Amino acid sequence: MINILNLTLDELKDWMKDNSESTFRAKQIMDWIYKGTWCFDDMNNIPALLINKLKDYFYLEIPEVVNLLISEKDGTSKFLLRYSDGNIIESVVMKYKHGNSICVSTQVGCKMGCKFCASTLEGVVRNLSSGEILSQIMVCQNEIGERISNVVLMGSGEPLDNYENVVKFIKLANSEYGLNIGQRHITLSTCGLVPKIYELADLNLQITLAISLHAPNDALRKLTMPVAYKYSIAELIDACKYYTQKTNRRITFEYALINNTNDSNDHAKELSHLIKNILCHVNLIPINEITEKSYKKSSLKNVENFYNTLCNYGIETTIRKEMGSDINAACGQLRRSFIEQTKSEEEV
Repeated sequence: MINILNLTLDELKDWMKDNSESTFRAKQIMDWIYKGTWCFDDMNNIPALLINKLKDYFYLEIPEVVNLLISEKDGTSKFLLRYSDGNIIESVVMKYKHGNSICVSTQVGCKMGCKFCASTLEGVVRNLSSGEILSQIMVCQNEIGERISNVVLMGSGEPLDNYENVVKFIKLANSEYGLNIGQRHITLSTCGLVPKIYELADLNLQITLAISLHAPNDALRKLTMPVAYKYSIAELIDACKYYTQKTNRRITFEYALINNTNDSNDHAKELSHLIKNILCHVNLIPINEITEKSYKKSSLKNVENFYNTLCNYGIETTIRKEMGSDINAACGQLRRSFIEQTKSEEEV
């Protein structure tokens, strides 16, 4: 059977043709789904015979909300979601003045091995389909009772390691018959899979590409990011230049500041020289500390000095506002806690 959320409207129309049904029914079904009716039997303007066909061919995968934590500090909501195969992922909804943003996962776990991230501690289990990524937005919207207008693919998993499903998800989320989220309101974050950055650039999507850089040179990057052994910073920067030239879209360089590791003024100067000729801005991120790793976040003084140095070199820079710090909102933390708790209960 097929998860109907994986289908575009045109694909569902093709299925209708192949099954001797009127193609206009496809739009009716999509309307029901995207308005929150997730049981075929409840679609009361669809003929019973077609409902039975749908149930024979399709299922509708909406994950179960296993846990929901809401920050008392800023209203950030962290969802622990379980799919029908038992796999657990996380999504985070952040409330801003300009609207609600969601951070979605693209894989169950992650294999990239970045040493400051909890998502990678258990490795990768499997890719999420386009519909499974989409369903995170749908279930979270339903839970909070408000529209989500911005999406960041920055949860568990490496989006470009799940390239085909992620690209299709972007098109589904952007579709007028679906969630109708503008591409310019979608950000894709990657640790730097260089060949896929070129492929993504050639699609000329209007999304924002965010690069998890976290170091100004290869030696330092290799300390925390295994991907640096495969693709050098020079290769990554060349791919970024190609992306900006092809799409005319500004790239965001994500830079997680780790105390006494990559947060000195010299590192800031080196970073400035590295990216000075690229259409970009830098987003500084004081890292979220995780119990399994020894890395500590930079001091406020070091963060401010790093920021000021970049600005003095003409690099547009922001410091990411910490959201949901009281509910372990960094990706992978809640899932990791759930897995450890489940293991303990099974051992008992």
